[in-house]
This record gives sequence, structure tokens and C-alpha cells, in this order.
Amino acid sequence: MRTLHNKNKMKITCDPETDSLTITLRQERIKESDEIRPGVIADFGYDGGIVRFEILQASKVVQNTREIQFAVNA
Repeated sequence: MRTLHNKNKMKITCDPETDSLTITLRQERIKESDEIRPGVIADFGYDGGIVRFEILQASKVVQNTREIQFAVNA
């Protein structure tokens, strides 16, 4: 499993054993999860806001799980 993160920052985890990719936007307890599209699960916090996304069968939708590009517009 490879993880790119800092405490209380956005985190991206790619797990080749489960073939999943998880994008965590914030560190909050999960109240509920919904499969918003086949193979895409959204987790919601107690405040109703999105906490993270999980992509199942990630190798079918992510071309290169060993590389990430991140851009911030200032």
C-alpha cells in the first residue's frame, strides 16, 4: 500500500491487494456511505459533508497508480 499524506491533510491511498484507490479529503468519522456510481463509494461525515471517495477495481480506471500529479491554482 502506498500513501501520500500529512496529518489532517488530503490523503490518497492506493492498495494493490484490494485494487482500490481512496481519496480522503478530511479526517472525520464516517456516518454513512453511498455507492454513487458502480464501483465508486462516497463516505459522508456527521455534518453531511463528503469525507472520502473509494474507487473499486482501480486498475481498470487509473492508468498509472505509481504516479500522481497535483496542481493548486493560486
